[in-house]
Amino acid sequence: MRRVVYDTNVIVSAALKPGSLPAALVTLALRQQVQLCVSDALLAEYTEVLNRPKFGLEARAVATLLAELTAGALIVQPTERITAARDASDDPVLECAVAAAADLLVTGNLKHFPAPTFRGIAIVTPAEGVARLLA
Repeated sequence: MRRVVYDTNVIVSAALKPGSLPAALVTLALRQQVQLCVSDALLAEYTEVLNRPKFGLEARAVATLLAELTAGALIVQPTERITAARDASDDPVLECAVAAAADLLVTGNLKHFPAPTFRGIAIVTPAEGVARLLA
């Protein structure tokens, strides 16, 4: 099973736009067709961002989504500090991907990451992620 890390923007887009490519990626994880990999830091970021008032998501819906995602996820404990992202707030995403030996890191913000790969991990858009994972 392919190991994937989803940047927070993928999770938020999935929550806001059912039927979108990010939602399809989340569905693959929920159906355990891919192994979603997360760290405590990444889960904390998912939680904080999804609960921002500007998105208008109900706290209960957010809690349910996060519980379902984590139920089948591989939770990793990164041991290496990485400072390679153009935006330092994205370094924990890279740390998670490296700790998980992920196949893909999927993000809507390629410009923040050292694309197209980082230590053998492909960094792709949601469209490319769907294409690769369903191939």
